[in-house]
This record gives sequence, structure tokens and C-alpha cells, in this order.
Amino acid sequence: MTLLYRFYNCTLVRDHALIQDDLWIRNGKIINPEKIFFSEKTRADIEYDCQGALIAPGYIDLQINGAFGHDFSSADEASEEMLIKVAKLLTSHGVTAFVPTIVSSLPETYQEVLPIYKRRAGSAKDGATILGIHIEGPFIAENKRGAHRTDFLRKSECGIEDLKTCYGSFENVSIITLAPELPNMVENVIPELVARHDLVVSLGHSTATLDCGERAILAGARFITHLFNAMLPFHHRDPGLVGLLTTHPLPATTIVYYGLIVDTVHTHSAAVRLAHRVHPHGLVLVTDAVPALGFPDGTYHMGAHEIVVNGKRATIAGTETLCGSIASLAECVQYMRQALLDGETNKEIINEKDSTQFVVESIEAATLHPAQVLHIENQKGTLSFGADADFIFLDKSLNILSTFIAGEQAWTVTDQWSIDNLQTKSSQ
Repeated sequence: MTLLYRFYNCTLVRDHALIQDDLWIRNGKIINPEKIFFSEKTRADIEYDCQGALIAPGYIDLQINGAFGHDFSSADEASEEMLIKVAKLLTSHGVTAFVPTIVSSLPETYQEVLPIYKRRAGSAKDGATILGIHIEGPFIAENKRGAHRTDFLRKSECGIEDLKTCYGSFENVSIITLAPELPNMVENVIPELVARHDLVVSLGHSTATLDCGERAILAGARFITHLFNAMLPFHHRDPGLVGLLTTHPLPATTIVYYGLIVDTVHTHSAAVRLAHRVHPHGLVLVTDAVPALGFPDGTYHMGAHEIVVNGKRATIAGTETLCGSIASLAECVQYMRQALLDGETNKEIINEKDSTQFVVESIEAATLHPAQVLHIENQKGTLSFGADADFIFLDKSLNILSTFIAGEQAWTVTDQWSIDNLQTKSSQ
């Protein structure tokens, strides 16, 4: 018999709001209880008292270069076992799905690593879902390369054939970051990647003008890699890729999504508020995390670089060049909520509705919006009926209390939030 679970005494993030309701789970899916009441005339087999916790969809990270000492761009490290180990540890950050990211590398590295990182459904045993690979580079602009090695960068003189030669296969790939101003990108590469390979093309590490960015979006691109970072700064005569947040030549149904690293280092809180107020529905929180995520200050490796972590900053050894973040996605959600609160001119008159909306929008930037980028918003990033039962418990400060994947508890902060201690009723 398939068990029916009810989570009660909780607040849900659902339909762009916080609502007082129960969460019903069966077969790893979120279900509509009305059908149970009226069709089956049955009650929950097992009930859990959530002790007033906030329940949100599990977080989804579309750009993470490594974590817990593991580097996704290392051919020496690449293995299914390593990826599962990271997937399990990420549940402590509320992450229930992620896209491992490979920075600019040599063709032989791609051709060795890409076949290993296969898509994989998440579980309480094996951790977060693996949603495919994000390839960041090497078809990017040299003077906006950031932490990417110059000698690894490549041109696209032969269009899509250059990418095929470099990567070998797109089979396990979900997202590719490229610079649209490179030869043949708008005319050949982007349409081919989108139409024939069903990939998400993201614009980044680029010197593109707004006009070039608009042509890239019309060709099929739909995402911007870490807005404000590794691109031309906003200018009133040509706002560059940043201008895509307000561009008008695009069809009304076209939503441009953009990644934002809200770690208090990569993006000033005023820039966070600016992007949010201009285009809130496209904002996607990403960590751009380096292998040192979850580890103390020290020296680590990412791709071909040695990196140094000091405080909240991760830089290429011997330079001040940022090479990624060490903030968890849970922290990014908290930082965004605080940035939005700080933007209110009169802190004393912030009403409960405003504060609640900031919570919802910060959470949706790490759940619903990344799912929409990958066209999986009916399965992930939502607590809607029929979606996968990937969800998290949060306290009022948005700290992670517990993480569930496919309806089963994958991680808990203390025994207080253990599923066994929350259970109040069982028919078993």
C-alpha cells in the first residue's frame, strides 16, 4: 500500500505567497488533498507536526564549480562517487538540485569529464538531483575572462563545429555560457545549441553591446551569467548585457533570466536592489561556489588555478581577481532578503506584507526561477500539486532546519527536526 503523509502546523511558500496550509505527500509527489477526501475518503497514514516551520521548495543552484574540497573541473577527481558525495553534503544548505559547472578547460578535460557527470534523480540516500552540466567557457571574451585561463580560451571561427570539437558531446549538458560577440555565435552557434541540442544558452564573460545581446536573445539565448560580473559595466549610451533587463525589442513572452551572486562580495546590495526592482521575475540566485565552499580559509585548487580563501573572498593566488564565491545558496537567500529590507527608506514603517513579500521573492529566486530557466517548473522549484516533493524547513531567519528529497528526509540540523520526533500519528 502507498502511504499518505501529512505535514501540518506549518506555513507554505506557494503561489507567490506565504499561506497557512498542510502539505500532503504520496509516492514522492505533492498531492491535492481534496481528491483524497472526496474520491478515496481516507486520511493520512502518517502525520508530522512541523512546529510552525516555514516550508519552501528545495533550492536549485545553476552555477556551482565545486564544494567541500571537490573541483568539478578536475579530470583527476571526476567520478560519479565524487558527485554523489557533494550532492549529499549540499542538502545541508537546502539544495535539492544543482547543475555542476565546469570552467574553461582543455578539450581533453571536457571529453573526459562530460561523460561522467550524468543527470541523476535525487534521493534521501544519494542527495540532490543532478540536472545536467553547466559549461562556462572557453568561448568567452579574453578581456572579460575573470578567473578563466587565457591559454584555454577558444574562438568560434567555424561556428558550431568548433564547439563540437572542443566538448565532444552535449549529451549531459544543460547550460552553456558563451560570449555572443564572438564570430558566428548569433548567426549559427546559439540557434543550433537551442534548436538541435535543447540547451540553455547563457550570455557571459562578454564585451557585448546591448544590440549584440538583443540579437543573441532573439537567436535563442535566455540567461545571463552572473550579472554585473565579467561584462561591460552599465553605461547610459550603451548599457551592454545589463540593459537586457529592460530591453523592449524582444517579444512580450520572452523572459530574460539572469544569475546574481548575492554573497556581499560580488554584488553590492544596492546593485541587488536595482536589478530586483527593474526585473524581479528574472532574478536567479547562484552561488558560483568554488571547491572551498563548506571549508575554512586556506589554499585550494579550481581547474588549473590555485585559489586563496580569506574571509568571504576567494581569489586567484597572488592576485585580487575574484574566482567564485564561498557562500552557500541558503546564505545567498538570506543576504538577498536583507538587501531588499535595507533598501526601504523608513525601516520603522516596513509593514508585515512588505517583509513577507521579500521573503517570498528571495526564496523564489533560488527555487521557482532557476526551475523556469530549465523548463522544469512543473516538477521542481514549487510546492504545486503534482510537483516532486523536494522541500525544506526554514526558521524565521531562513536558516535551514531540514531537507527532504522525493518526500524523504535527507538532512536535519538537530534531532529536534528529525522525522521520527515530528511524527504525531501513524496508522502503521
